[in-house]
Formats: sequence, structure tokens, C-alpha cells
Amino acid sequence: MKPITLALRLVPSPLVALALVACGGGGGGAGAADAGASNPPLPSPPAAASPLACEQLAGMSVPASAIGLPTSGASVTGASVVAASGTGASAVGEYCLVAGKISPVDKTAPDILFKVALPATWNSKVVMFGGGGFNGSIPNVVGNVPNGPTDQPTPLGRGYATFASDSGHQGNALGSQDNSFGMNDEAVDNFGGDAVKKTHDAASFLVRARYAAEIRKSYFAGGSTGGREALASITRWPQDWDGAIAWYPAWNDAAAILGGHRTNRALAQPGAYPNTPKRALLMKAALQACDALDGVADGLISDQTRCNAIFDPSTAMVDGAPLRCAGGTDAGDTCLSDAQIAALKTMNTDTRFNFLLASGETQYPGYNVWGADLGITSITTAVQPTVTFLALGTSQPMLPMPRTAPYISVFTDQWIKNSVTRDANYDSLSFDPENPGPWAARLSQLSTKLDTKVDLDAFHAKGGKLLLAHGTVDVLVSTRATEQYYQRLQSQMGSATVDSFVRFYEVPGLGHAASSQFNASWDSLTALEAWAEQGTAPSGQVVKDTVGVPGRTRPLCDFPKWPKYKGTGDVNLAASFTCAG
Repeated sequence: MKPITLALRLVPSPLVALALVACGGGGGGAGAADAGASNPPLPSPPAAASPLACEQLAGMSVPASAIGLPTSGASVTGASVVAASGTGASAVGEYCLVAGKISPVDKTAPDILFKVALPATWNSKVVMFGGGGFNGSIPNVVGNVPNGPTDQPTPLGRGYATFASDSGHQGNALGSQDNSFGMNDEAVDNFGGDAVKKTHDAASFLVRARYAAEIRKSYFAGGSTGGREALASITRWPQDWDGAIAWYPAWNDAAAILGGHRTNRALAQPGAYPNTPKRALLMKAALQACDALDGVADGLISDQTRCNAIFDPSTAMVDGAPLRCAGGTDAGDTCLSDAQIAALKTMNTDTRFNFLLASGETQYPGYNVWGADLGITSITTAVQPTVTFLALGTSQPMLPMPRTAPYISVFTDQWIKNSVTRDANYDSLSFDPENPGPWAARLSQLSTKLDTKVDLDAFHAKGGKLLLAHGTVDVLVSTRATEQYYQRLQSQMGSATVDSFVRFYEVPGLGHAASSQFNASWDSLTALEAWAEQGTAPSGQVVKDTVGVPGRTRPLCDFPKWPKYKGTGDVNLAASFTCAG
């Protein structure tokens, strides 16, 4: 079918003109470290004269002029009607599923592939989903927000138009750990955040074409890399967004990768990699030392800060015996050797950059290792393989890097070879993240693309709302890094101002995305809607466990507070806890 470009007609209505200004996209190609306030807004195209049927979208072109960053335009590669399905919370009405591509300026760069789901009954709002890892595939536009509720409809089920992209490259067999796109500059820029803007603009153009109406509210929801994309989008293009949900965000991604690589190198040392029984032993020791700090032994460490201060694997006890092997020499699965303890302590401490990063980052904080599930294969829940995959895997880091090594090991090996050195044969384990020598300048350049500046002034001025959340025992993206982001906001804007548009919650027992201890489920979208649309700030929010003890709840406490047991009441009910700290 010959591509067609939608003809748009200006509607001479003051209300429509006002809506166009309010919904205008941020323009320009500023780097990730630049604030969106410096970019003039890109005027939205006016609404189409009349709605289009799903089949009329097939073959449509989106002109490059409708996209706020340089592209060669976009086109729809497919559009089909999907019948209504599901019941209850899983019910989704009929919708039009659109597939498209955004063509690069550099003809050797990959396309950005994206999808848009357009419900037959639209609520005049949109949700964009973020990706994960190095992306490389399109998130499920029919799915839920990260750690979303199981008893409430998905965004599409609520009537939202939803969209997402692969961020500008298609992953190989390594999936979200594939960084082969790092050889191309435009693909690197797209992954760094440009693809978010390009996808937003192309998808919004199609939404307006489909419904012949303006978008009333635009939200972004993502976790990990998607959390970074959420923060980057509201920082660089604040006029595009009314709200964002950012779970465990890798907001300072270059710094995070360097911090992860320090862990990677520590685990690669002779005898340093703890097997899965040793990880279970460490977790048991930490729980015995720290579980009751919140007033009840319930399998969760709520006062993680206190635990970090008092727990030391070198002196800790487990079932009345020392956790450390006698003499520090590995004696099997009943103890930890000095080499293993040293690697774990490296994970717990900060990575310091002894060189300049243009993004301004000087360090990456350590991880909350004590009490974390580092990948315990003896646990048999449905989510545990994911937990192990995203934590320390089942193989020690080495070269060539095993697919079963820690997620961060494969991730950093790929990044160093493709994005940094651009040498497929480079020995990534020889790369010192704190003292990179001749690679310092390249790392600095990449930091401007991957590290998001802490600057939400324009988003706040626009009236935007942000929900931040992170599990306390995430060993892939440090919980402490999100704490630093929030604390910097408070230092820059004042606590009262931050409290007027940001909430930050930590969830005890949750690792990266999933957990067999406390698998978090929270209706964040409803909370964001109430705040952004009715001005009702989140209060008394509750998070539910779907795996560890299915159905138990805990209060979501405003950071730095944490759930403390009141001393009486059902230990599985949020009402039995207060926020302390």
C-alpha cells in the first residue's frame, strides 16, 4: 500500500488552540544532561477533521516535522483490530493495534520500532511504557505498569491509548543484555533517551489521527531502564508529560554500569563467587540479625539502614555458628570464605570515579546486600528464576562471559566492548571502572547520554507529578542511588516543594522488579491519576505481596520512613504497621 500522510485541518476554536499549547511537545536535541526548560515547545499538530478507522491508519506516514528530534519520518507498518477479551481486572475492550517504525537520519542506524494500542472507547489519555536493560524489544502495550495491581484493569483496560518502542534497535539472542547497537552513534543517542521523544511524538500524532481529538493527559510508566526513561522524559521534555511512575530507575545509567562493573570484577576474583547455597546462608544470617529490628520477625528487613550499620558478614552468626569459615578458607556450603566476604563487601561500598564525567557524577553507591536474595535456586516460586537471572546468576564472571553469569556481568561486558572501546575482542575484565585510563573521555561522553540531570524545575512548574518507588534489596540498580536522586531534589528545591509533586517509597523485601520475599503490587496509576487530575496527593498508600505471603500488605512510607510493627494486630495487614524513622 502506498504510504499516505494525514492531512490536518486547523480547527478555529480558542479552546482547541489552548489545548494545543498545553499538550505541546518539548523540542530540540538537547543531551540527557540538559534541562527541558531550555528547549522551546514543539507545537502539536491540530486534531484531524474526523476520526479514522483502524484500517485507515495502515500505511500512514508521520512527517519528520511532527517529530521533535531529527528523523527521516515515521510510517505505520500494520494496523489491525483486536477483539475484546478477558474478564474482571483482565478485561480489555476492542482496540486497534498499530505497528510502526521511525526511520533514522543515519541510514546505517536501525529503525525505532514501536507499537500503539488504540482502544475503541478512549478516555482521552495516554500511557507510554519504558523498557528494560538495553531494551531491544517493544514492551507489551497491552500489559500493566511496573509492579502494577493484579486486581485492577491495565491502562489499556481502563481506556488509555498506550505505546512503547524498542528504543531504536532490535536485540539479538542476548535480549536486553545485547549492546551491539553501541557501534552506531545514532542508536546510542536513541537508547540514551532520544527514542522516548521520537516515539512520543510519532505515537501522539497517530492517536490524534485516530480519534480526531486532543490528548488530555500523558503519563509515562517504567522500571529500571524504563525508570530512567521516565525521569529523562520529564526532565528533557517536561511539556510532553503530566505525570510519571518510575520504579527502580537507573537514572544515572553510566555511573550505574560502572558501579556494576566494579561488582563484576570483584566476583571474578579467584574463589570470590558465592554459590547459591552460600547466598541462602548469607540471607539467613542477615535475617536473624536484622528481621526483628522493625518489631516483628516476618521474613522482611524493614529498617534496612540500621541493618547496613550493624551487620558484618566477617563477624555475623548463623544458627549460632560463625558465618565466616574458620581461618577464612573456603570450607564448603556451611560458611563464607574471606574471598567471598570481600566480594560482597565490595558490592556494599561505593564506586568512586577518579576521573571527570561530563554528567557530573562522581560515584555510584553500593547496594543493600545484607538481606538481599542474590539468586537462591532452592527457592521454588514462579518468579525465582527471574530473581536469580537478574541477581548473581549461576556462573562466575569470566571471559568469554557465560550467559549464566550475573546479569550485570553480561551487561557490562557488552557495553565495554560495543559502546566504550568498540572492540569486540577487548578484555572487559581488565577495564577498571574507577581508573579507566585512556577510556575516560569516552566514558565522559557516554555519561551525557545516559546520566539524567537532577532538574525537575520545568516539570514542577508545568504541574507534573512523579511517583518514585524502589525495593530495599535491589542488587542490580542500587536503592541508595534513588535515595540520592530524591535527596538532591530536596536540596535543590526544598523539601516542601518536592513534597508538592513527588512521592518516594521503598518496599522492604523487594529486589529488582521481582521477589520471592515480597513481590510488590501497587495501584500506582490510580494514585497518579488522583494527584494529576483531581489534585489529591497520595496518602495511606498500601502495597500488596503476591508471592512471599500472597495477599499480605504493608504501608508505603514516605522516604526515609519504613514500616514498623505496632506490637499488636495481624502481621500480614498494613494496618498493623506505622511509618517510623
